[in-house]
Amino acid sequence: MAHYRIRRTRRRVNPVLDESSRLREFYAHPVGRDVIDKLLHQQGHSNRWVDNPVVGRLRLRTVSRLSRLFTRHDLVPTLLALLNAEPDAPEPGSGPRETTWWKEAVFYQIFPRSFADSNGDGIGDLGGLLDHLDDLQGLGVDCLWLTPIYDSPNEDGGYDVRDYRAVMTEMGTLDQVDALIAECHARGMRIILDLVVNHTSDQHVWFQRALADPDGPYGDYYFLLPPDPEDPERPPNNWRSAFSGPAWRWLPEIQRWVLHLFAPSQPDLNWENHRVRDEVIDLCRWWFDRGIDGFRMDVINFISKTPGLPDGHDLIGDMVEVAGVEHYFYGPRLHEFLRELRDRAFDPPGAREPKLMVGETPGVGVETGRLLTGADRGELDLIFSFDHLESGSHSRYDDYRYDLEFYKRYLVDYQSRLGSNDWLTLFFENHDNPRMISKVNPDPQHRVALGKLLGTLLLTMRGTPFLYQGQELAAVNQPFESLEELQDVESLNRFRTLVEAGVSEAEALGQVLTSSRDHSRIPMPWDSGPGAGFTTGTPWLAGREDPGFSVAEQDRDPRSVLNHYRRLLRLRHASPALRFGEVDVVDAERSGYFAWFRTADHERWFVQLNLTDAPLEVPAVDAAAELVLGSHESPDPAALAPYESRLYRWRATDNLDSQRD
Repeated sequence: MAHYRIRRTRRRVNPVLDESSRLREFYAHPVGRDVIDKLLHQQGHSNRWVDNPVVGRLRLRTVSRLSRLFTRHDLVPTLLALLNAEPDAPEPGSGPRETTWWKEAVFYQIFPRSFADSNGDGIGDLGGLLDHLDDLQGLGVDCLWLTPIYDSPNEDGGYDVRDYRAVMTEMGTLDQVDALIAECHARGMRIILDLVVNHTSDQHVWFQRALADPDGPYGDYYFLLPPDPEDPERPPNNWRSAFSGPAWRWLPEIQRWVLHLFAPSQPDLNWENHRVRDEVIDLCRWWFDRGIDGFRMDVINFISKTPGLPDGHDLIGDMVEVAGVEHYFYGPRLHEFLRELRDRAFDPPGAREPKLMVGETPGVGVETGRLLTGADRGELDLIFSFDHLESGSHSRYDDYRYDLEFYKRYLVDYQSRLGSNDWLTLFFENHDNPRMISKVNPDPQHRVALGKLLGTLLLTMRGTPFLYQGQELAAVNQPFESLEELQDVESLNRFRTLVEAGVSEAEALGQVLTSSRDHSRIPMPWDSGPGAGFTTGTPWLAGREDPGFSVAEQDRDPRSVLNHYRRLLRLRHASPALRFGEVDVVDAERSGYFAWFRTADHERWFVQLNLTDAPLEVPAVDAAAELVLGSHESPDPAALAPYESRLYRWRATDNLDSQRD
């Protein structure tokens, strides 16, 4: 396959802003647009609050005064520094989009610990995955993404890596990894691994050498800072960990503080040190030589921190619950580090084919995402941003009903901003989030319809879909009742931190039971027998019995969610329009109704969705359209049932414009 990476040949430059600039200029900047959209979203407001002529004319110095008046804080200087550190604007591109394998592919994320156990120890492993490759091929997915399988003490589900070139004992062997790569390729599938290089385990040899000699070469692999002589018990700054509590751990054996943006056992790597970057490039090459097709890169946008590690803004910390995040979610050398990684490891001179770079980028919005993934930029290929996973002003820790109308409007806006240089990921679930069906509507009567609707949306919209194991079975959250049932370090830390802050144990428990990542980590139900076909032993994480929602049971039911996904994947693979066609949304302002055309050459499809739990009247579809796949039997041509989805294909092109009108 020919190289598809277009190296940077042009650059759109943003103006430098100051307090005399107007709010509309701030909002026109890619970082400013994303920051304001995110702040408004977190408050449950529309961007119309700022995207209007009256407010847009305000000088930033006026915004600064108003901010101090109403919040006692001034955000403007902090935000201006963040904006002016990004000189580039996204280049929309011209001409047709490049057709790459990863734009056509459907990815399937596997949490190996919970996928299939081959030796009866209750822990999923590579042998179990090898046993089920035919099932994955039969589903129709194109590329597997495995969460970390590296040697690890497993304090954070493998995201605390002890040795990047070894496999954790309970997961299997390197020989099995090689067999898995070979078997995937033999089936026409690809495979990517999770690369965790913002941090390591504190048991990694680099950190152990840093502890042994903090002033030696490995001491600078991490952020090891001496105490303040005037206040030795105060951490170097006010940053908070994403897993609750301070982002600093005191190391009495060397009298230093160490930075950890996640668990205390996960010290952050110092990417300013070129030796750290060399190490990462070497380990990437090592895995590429074994045959993997790329990496999903964990919190990769956190690798560049503001020099000096200044305190985070108090108001920003209060709003997003992570003080200091503005100093690393889009750091000053992020683009430079990603380009170096691509040029030296993922797409070096002479490479037969570039390797895939998928970045997990929490906090990044649409416009900064375009700067990270533009085809002319030489950085990431795809990103996971998470602005769509919570609707209204809610966070993952809230017990609420997710509004699918919000996701519709998010997608309509996102798609409208993409040029030929851009592409996006489509996903609802992963190993870090509760199940989407339970968030939208936990009523069991809607489970099957919702499962089919979410699958139809992801697999017929423009973008690269990422499915998470069990999603094709309409998996839902677990009825956890106590802290003792949980394994997730984030949940356990959050409970402890909330209680220490004065929250009642009942309220703290309610938060973690609602939001725990363990909801998505329950072992895969392969059948309805003992151990759900996952293991002959005791599962490492217990799930409830769920009659009718195992692979074996759904395989036998032609109307099941699993078979609906199989049909969708076959249709997508056979249709250029469903993979690359333009998106033309119909009646976008109608609440609860989501419909669009996908068109390429002389092929056209029409998708209709009811995003609500009530019947929804719809106009009759043109007689030239054939209903190819629907979620309900005996559909009513005049109305969509609750959460009903339909997919039509035109038999001829003569009447396409009449249906659009």
